Amino acid sequence: MSLFALSDTHLSLYNDKPMDIFGNRWQSYAQKLDKGWKAVVTDKDTVVIAGDVSWGISLEEAKLDLKYIDSLPGKKIISKGNHDYWWSTASKINKFFEENGITTIGCMHNNAFVVDNVTVCGTRGWFSEGKNAPREADFDKIVAREAGRLELSIKEGLKLSENNEIVVFLHFPPVYNDYVCDEILDVLHKYNVKRVFYGHIHGVYNLPQTISFDGIEFSITSADYLNFVPLLVNKS
Repeated sequence: MSLFALSDTHLSLYNDKPMDIFGNRWQSYAQKLDKGWKAVVTDKDTVVIAGDVSWGISLEEAKLDLKYIDSLPGKKIISKGNHDYWWSTASKINKFFEENGITTIGCMHNNAFVVDNVTVCGTRGWFSEGKNAPREADFDKIVAREAGRLELSIKEGLKLSENNEIVVFLHFPPVYNDYVCDEILDVLHKYNVKRVFYGHIHGVYNLPQTISFDGIEFSITSADYLNFVPLLVNKS
């Protein structure tokens, strides 16, 4: 019952969207993902995919990608990324899963999951390229909303277990170069979260796998960074 993470699968079985714009590591990435996943994940394990799951722009377009993920070993917990245009309400997604025989994927949206002695919480988050980068007009509103969703997820997790370690999975990094999302960080400190896993960053391979900032460990899980092999988060 080990817990793994690998974000940004960027699947496009419906329309075969090329990923070469993100670099050479993305050549034949679907085959790399299949091989890397099956090399480490068993049917007893769980994998968190924190965003950018599929390029589909609707649930119907994402169906082949979701059914493929469903076919892979283990249980999966997925959450929304900035490219998941197919994402809908949790109830619609779960209904779609039921109607299409997708049985191994759980949708993380204002909720939480227990995997052995770990409680999995998270949300999309939000991101700016740096302190001097221009921010969209509603940046503060979006960040406040995402911080609220993260807190709601953690509160739901505490209802499931008060003794488990809370591990947070975000799509956007809350700490990256000179960018720090204080609103997200405040929630992490409030609930004494010590481990956070994030994706979104592509083509940057000289990053350390894990950094420590303000008493919290932040680890990257972008598929290309990991060479499409899920990262072990917790071994039972």
